Amino acid sequence: MKEHVTLGVVCLARTTFDHEAARQLWAGIRKDLSMLEQVTIIAPEGLVIEIDEAKAAASELAASQIDGLVIVSGTFHLGHLALEIAKRVDAPILLWGLPELPYNGGKIRLNSVCGVNLNASNLYKSGIRNYHVTIGPKIDEHWVDAIRALKILSRAHVGILGFRAHGFFNLGVADTQLYRETGVLIDHYELSEVWNFPVDDAAVAKRKAQYLELFDVSGISGAQLDKVSLLAAKFDAFLAKHRLDALAIRCWPEFAAEFGISPCAAMSLLQSEDKILACEGDVEGALSMLMHRAVGAETPFLFDFSQVDFEQDHALFWHCGVAPCNLWDGRCIRSLDTYFAGGKGVTADFVLKEGDLSILRLDSADGRYRVFLQTATAVPMEKLLKGTYLKARFKVPVRQVLDKVVMTGVAHHASVVYGTYVEPFRIAARIAGWEVIE
Repeated sequence: MKEHVTLGVVCLARTTFDHEAARQLWAGIRKDLSMLEQVTIIAPEGLVIEIDEAKAAASELAASQIDGLVIVSGTFHLGHLALEIAKRVDAPILLWGLPELPYNGGKIRLNSVCGVNLNASNLYKSGIRNYHVTIGPKIDEHWVDAIRALKILSRAHVGILGFRAHGFFNLGVADTQLYRETGVLIDHYELSEVWNFPVDDAAVAKRKAQYLELFDVSGISGAQLDKVSLLAAKFDAFLAKHRLDALAIRCWPEFAAEFGISPCAAMSLLQSEDKILACEGDVEGALSMLMHRAVGAETPFLFDFSQVDFEQDHALFWHCGVAPCNLWDGRCIRSLDTYFAGGKGVTADFVLKEGDLSILRLDSADGRYRVFLQTATAVPMEKLLKGTYLKARFKVPVRQVLDKVVMTGVAHHASVVYGTYVEPFRIAARIAGWEVIE
């Protein structure tokens, strides 16, 4: 389900243009907006024509704590109006221009696009750059989804269990910089807090039954099956207790050494239930997954850009066995294995299904944030490896994608989902002032 947002919407006009036509259009717009999924609309019923009306509308919207501000140019209008609203309402802005109506007696009726141009110029020259522009009869739903992605960061409760994985310096974050850019505050928990978290026998039995139903467990011992069932129950209860929207986990080396198994298969099961769990302590990876979920993408997961074949022009998206088990291709044997961590792995092993893919990495370098975006297609492949993986083909040569990743220093994890989810993140990056790498 998409992240819920509250949008403030106003329609500006001027009586020297066809404001009565604009009033009728505004009524239709409000009706259309009321049908948007997971959106609450705060919108004055009348047109905003005078400066005092703009101030009154701004006060109403500011009191409603909106997530995004939509300024419709019903007709051309005074330049004061958008500035008076933006002065009082701290939210990303959509400047929306309407298609021109048929001319009536040789006179332009709306001049709406010129109103958008006026507002954009005034905002830009005032130092306000968090606006996006659309021209058309319907709202730009990519912008609405961009607001969802930014909102989920600002309100999310995100934790890190342990620390980043040993030696993975590129996955570390600067807490105050992350807060400044996204609003996220990271809560830290020790690994032992999960290991020692109390769960009842019924919860463990439920998880064990799921593993027996979903996986071939012949490759692990009975004790390992009990252990992974216990860990899945502990993770689930821990997330609920602390009301965590996402958790980045230092999954090695301590887990196998001290708890007895690595957490891969436990994470695979819980991620299939829409829990956001990031391996190797990757906080920005967890945030990338949250952003994907905010726009309606299902079961995001992290992958490594593990192998490239320049001759056949494809890449292997692989990880040690943590992808959501519901993304199985339905053909290979979906199994649990212990190949990882000296026989203490308890990883999920399967090939992921075919389909269109969208890739997102929220990433930081040199004190600045950026987003890496890409699309690909998962194509059929045989089960030849341990772990969870798929074969991906890009719309551009794989060498070009790899060069872009390594020459810009993007971290080796990214969130991947099935479907096409790219444009909202381009818009979100522009609003937030982040670089786009694609």
